[in-house]
Amino acid sequence: MIHPSLRQPGALGLAAMPGLFVLLWSTGFIGAKFGLPYAEPLTFLWLRCAFTLLVLAPLVLVRRMPWPSGARLWGHIAVSGLLVHGAYLGGVFYSIELGMPAGLTALLVGLQPLLTAAFAGPLLGERLGRLQWLGLALGLVGISLVLGSKLDFSDSLFQGFGIKALASVTVALLGISLGTLYQKRFCTHMPLLSGAVIQYLAAGALFTLGAGLFETRQVIWTPTFILTLGWLVLILSIAAILLLLALIKKGAASRVASLFYLVPPVTALEAWWLFDERLPWPGLVGMAIAIGGVVLVARTAPAASKHT
Repeated sequence: MIHPSLRQPGALGLAAMPGLFVLLWSTGFIGAKFGLPYAEPLTFLWLRCAFTLLVLAPLVLVRRMPWPSGARLWGHIAVSGLLVHGAYLGGVFYSIELGMPAGLTALLVGLQPLLTAAFAGPLLGERLGRLQWLGLALGLVGISLVLGSKLDFSDSLFQGFGIKALASVTVALLGISLGTLYQKRFCTHMPLLSGAVIQYLAAGALFTLGAGLFETRQVIWTPTFILTLGWLVLILSIAAILLLLALIKKGAASRVASLFYLVPPVTALEAWWLFDERLPWPGLVGMAIAIGGVVLVARTAPAASKHT
């Protein structure tokens, strides 16, 4: 399942792998920004799902990897795919399409552990401790500062998006949060790669329907779009997942979970470098507070998984 080069990394390689994973994961938001001028969001995501399946499905079949047992589990995996891939990726791509900065989008969906922790009580019977409640409060304060900073219309960065973009990123946040809880509740025995094939099939069906009903399905096949699509498929949907598997195999899962919360600032730095996206100083302070709240919740609760 894991490429031989990932099975036996040296000490230096193992130390570098978590940081490399965060760097790769953060580029998902940047890829959306690069590719959306050439294809509509659902059409873009359909292509991403289709090409990912063209790589993953033969790998599962050739290696004779196990498939989920029973139609019931297949159904649960499909529902989790609709939430984790369909709602999450669809919301992220639409928010960026509507003008929301990639760094801000990453921060907002990066609040997933806060929302997951809040939902875990009523849905899974998990109780929040004092530190978790403090983390939730910090996250809300931080995101209020970030969103409040957009009211400074002298900065052209915040003139390009409005309530529709905020609604789209909210759908993404709800999708990844509820999808995480649903997968934890119903898909704990899901084989990872074959389960991913089922999830991408379900999400691909959703994107096919949405693109057919609401989009023109026109794609401008420029070198930039082809390279971006290739990056999202091979680096995000394939290589980053294999890298995560290698890290978990080496016992570094807890460190990876904590490094997930570096994704928003890394994305913000990449967006600043590539697109000159900037936050006013209250927004920067808010980002730091929000990330601190997320880390506090994550370190006092079971880590929640993420998708880009």
